[in-house]
Amino acid sequence: MYEARLLQASLLKKIIEAVRELVTDANLDCSESGISMQAMDSSHVSLCALMIRSDGFQHYRCDRSLSLGLSTGSISKILKCAGNDDTVTLKAEDTADALTIMFESPKQDRISDFELKLMDIDSEHLGIPKTEYNCIIQMPSAEFARIMRDLQVIGDTCTIACDKDGVNFSVSGDMGKGNIMVRNNTSVDKEEDKVTVTMEEPVTLKFALRYLSLFAKATPLGPTVTISMTPDNPVVVEYPIDTFGYVRYYLAPKIDEADE
Repeated sequence: MYEARLLQASLLKKIIEAVRELVTDANLDCSESGISMQAMDSSHVSLCALMIRSDGFQHYRCDRSLSLGLSTGSISKILKCAGNDDTVTLKAEDTADALTIMFESPKQDRISDFELKLMDIDSEHLGIPKTEYNCIIQMPSAEFARIMRDLQVIGDTCTIACDKDGVNFSVSGDMGKGNIMVRNNTSVDKEEDKVTVTMEEPVTLKFALRYLSLFAKATPLGPTVTISMTPDNPVVVEYPIDTFGYVRYYLAPKIDEADE
């Protein structure tokens, strides 16, 4: 038997919206420790990893590990039926072919339940190697989303250059060029407004802006985003989910033909 209850449906909505456009079908791996997911986008360019630990749920029961194959588009449609403050409960039998999703309003005067058919999804679990990152940037998630939105107007490749002064996001396209510099800034009133760049050595990498913009759809999950870079390795863009989880995106850098 599997049962997990979240106090606010709005959180599950935000998590699904954060991954829906990148990952259409995915296995939710449920175990005693929580829910995890790892899936590549359809073009196998980026990887999305999700973790929600069991202590983030009001109630959590998992008698044995199971894998729930879901369409993110379908679960997103069902979640639209929930009020943001509704309690949401996920239930599945050990040999289930459907996931039951139940919503309860705060006053318990409205209870609705839906069954979502499970899918048989073939997916290999990729071992993500532990990497030491030369540059780690922590910044407000809304600022990162805005930068991606602004730069997408000009071109489709974003160069992220990190040095001791801060981090520079630049783009060049047919209509011209754009540069946005974000400096180290720790003298702020709110912790989440800080920009901190922890750097061992300068790093400059190029990435497809389309994917970085899709990652920014996780902005509603929280006020900060962490970007970790090291040469010749995928960038990691991580959005914490409160204190009990995260959504992480991995994206391989673009290689210039001239560099090969």
